[in-house]
Amino acid sequence: MIGKLKGLVDAIGESHCIIDVNGVGYEVQASARTLRNMEIGQPVTLVIDTHVREDAIRLFGFTSEVERSWFRTLQNVQGVGSKVALAVLGTLSPHDLSNAIALGDWASVEQTPGVGKKLALRIVAELKDKAPALAVAGLHVPAAVNGAGKGAREASASGDGHATAEAISALTNLGYNPAQASQAIAIAARDLGAEADTAKLIRRGLRELAR
Repeated sequence: MIGKLKGLVDAIGESHCIIDVNGVGYEVQASARTLRNMEIGQPVTLVIDTHVREDAIRLFGFTSEVERSWFRTLQNVQGVGSKVALAVLGTLSPHDLSNAIALGDWASVEQTPGVGKKLALRIVAELKDKAPALAVAGLHVPAAVNGAGKGAREASASGDGHATAEAISALTNLGYNPAQASQAIAIAARDLGAEADTAKLIRRGLRELAR
């Protein structure tokens, strides 16, 4: 199984890219978000999810282990296959998806091409209890950083979920239910803005839980 690819971007298509690894080109399916932050000729590192079937081997590439975990988890929802899972991750970052699920914000998920209200509601309902663990997982797994250009900027910007993940972890360690902690911190992040640090999120989250 291929778990990671590190090489140069050789080509970028509508829903895939070609990664040149020592002269061998690997075709990798990726989300629109991931593809937008690639540049031909630039180095890139992708975490890979390999799907082996009788007639084909398909590679799906992600910028982090957390994003790959979301890809796998989304497909546990009835009606969500690899194509829809990639589309969701192309519309919402793992951080934004986690917040949307915690807040029950199915409308944000519905913005995904090919996802209607019924499926968006199902995704939010079925993943509510799994989202906190995936959010906190981002604390322990570094992103697969692209070498230069837009990809590097996106990788550094992806840290906006770190304070949120730390705050959820802190509230969970205090004994709060993970789903409750996730919802409280999502509300805090929404009210305080993207610049809020961990301490501010925790204080605001605790006030929300005290209501």
